[in-house]
Amino acid sequence: MHAHLPYVRHPEYEHFLEEDWFFEAITETYIPLINAFDSLINDNIDFRVTMTLTPTLVSMFHDPLLQGRYLRTLNKQIELAYKEVERTKFQPEYNHLAMMYRDLFLNCRYVFEEKYGRNLVNAFKKFAQLGKLEIVTCTATHAFLPLLQLNEQAVKAQVYMGVKYYTDIFGFAPKGIWLGECAYYPGLDRILADNGIKFFFVDTHGMMFGDSRPKYGVYAPVYCPSGVAAFARDPESSHQVWSAETGYPGDALYRDFYRDAGFDLDFNYIAPYIHPDGIRKMTGIKYHAITGKTNNKAPYDPHGAYNKSADHAGNFVFNREKQVEHLSSLMPRKPIIVAPYDAELFGHWWFEGPMFINHLLRKIATMQDTVKTITPWEYLKEYPKNQMSTPSGSSWGNKGYYEVWLNGTNDWVYPHLHVMADRMVELANMTSDPDQNLFRALNQAARELLLAQSSDWPFIMNSGTMVEYACRRIKDHVYRFNKIYDGIKDYKLDMGLLAEIERRDNIFPHIDYRIYRTV
Repeated sequence: MHAHLPYVRHPEYEHFLEEDWFFEAITETYIPLINAFDSLINDNIDFRVTMTLTPTLVSMFHDPLLQGRYLRTLNKQIELAYKEVERTKFQPEYNHLAMMYRDLFLNCRYVFEEKYGRNLVNAFKKFAQLGKLEIVTCTATHAFLPLLQLNEQAVKAQVYMGVKYYTDIFGFAPKGIWLGECAYYPGLDRILADNGIKFFFVDTHGMMFGDSRPKYGVYAPVYCPSGVAAFARDPESSHQVWSAETGYPGDALYRDFYRDAGFDLDFNYIAPYIHPDGIRKMTGIKYHAITGKTNNKAPYDPHGAYNKSADHAGNFVFNREKQVEHLSSLMPRKPIIVAPYDAELFGHWWFEGPMFINHLLRKIATMQDTVKTITPWEYLKEYPKNQMSTPSGSSWGNKGYYEVWLNGTNDWVYPHLHVMADRMVELANMTSDPDQNLFRALNQAARELLLAQSSDWPFIMNSGTMVEYACRRIKDHVYRFNKIYDGIKDYKLDMGLLAEIERRDNIFPHIDYRIYRTV
């Protein structure tokens, strides 16, 4: 599971819509997954899951401002849910759903505030310590590295900070990394090896079109010349879950994501629970099932959906059993099936996703002997000898290469990123013994560069949603970087402006600008 969100934190505003991305993910994805893992552990079910926790997401989990704002949002949802229980008391088809949301939100508050002390990283640490979860890192800000390689030091800094931040948080170095957007270019593995990384992931075609054809296809890792192992995505298992058209999440019984009370109910009634400016938004209370391509949606049936998620989990296990039986007849070793997904598919986009995961891991552990879950590092320890090959340049984006992040909607970004990277290296090389103020400025310049390099902003520009915000984020980081750069070069640092920028963009508190030095 690739758990990632872009760094969205706006202390300069009391309410900021894009922060809801984080709050929705906590309520709909991360707490339900934590509950699923906890229930498996309580029932002594053995399982393995590999999960990316990106530095930007972990930073937001740790942030007191966002923790407080999440609780504020959650308390409003609880208040609304109680009102909905009362409003729907004569509508039995909706009243039980209102009670379901009330209980769900109350559970979220308990898990978040009481059980894990407002920091959900504590939960994932626990699962890792129990040997059930292998947490891998990511590049510092989920950068799309193939498009940054004009300045190799920029790539090195992204990898180094991803590894360092993980080590600072978890107390030990990561063995694996998920490259932002699963994007690889030949030679990148050398930088991964220099930072102690043992394995990474590529998409199917990245493995199949490598410089030597893999003997076992995508069902065994390969070693790059650097010694780092590459694991490839299995297309069959991925499509079965990913596809909204033919995959499980599109089933008519499942909850409809888009039909939300924030848009359906009377404005005066719902106004206290949407944005203070009157902008309607998701409340998390959704009463309807997917039903089909119709506006006349049926009321959601949680019991039917729960049973359907169990059926789908059983179907997934059955298909993997048949797949493994076939592969085992062709291979002299156990095949590994790598099935990566964005974590937010489970719970946020697909409400029943955490139920599916719970059923799936139980069925794998107790109802068959053909398939078991394993982490990449465990597999490498079992099979330390593997074929050597360099994967081809690739990503898991549309069409499989780099087009999503470099096209007419977003190509204007990259000249700025390249100039910023060159200027950051220049600043780092020219400054060896800065005073306290200059040290702060250099570190903040490094933060602004890393934040500008996030792959999320070009992706959003390409998708056509929230484009204005994505463009503004790039422009803000470019502006802030250049103000700091000019201040350093002209010996006229504006310390008031620097303090304000530090307040807004406070990610990586222990960053050291010298990661950009080349001399």
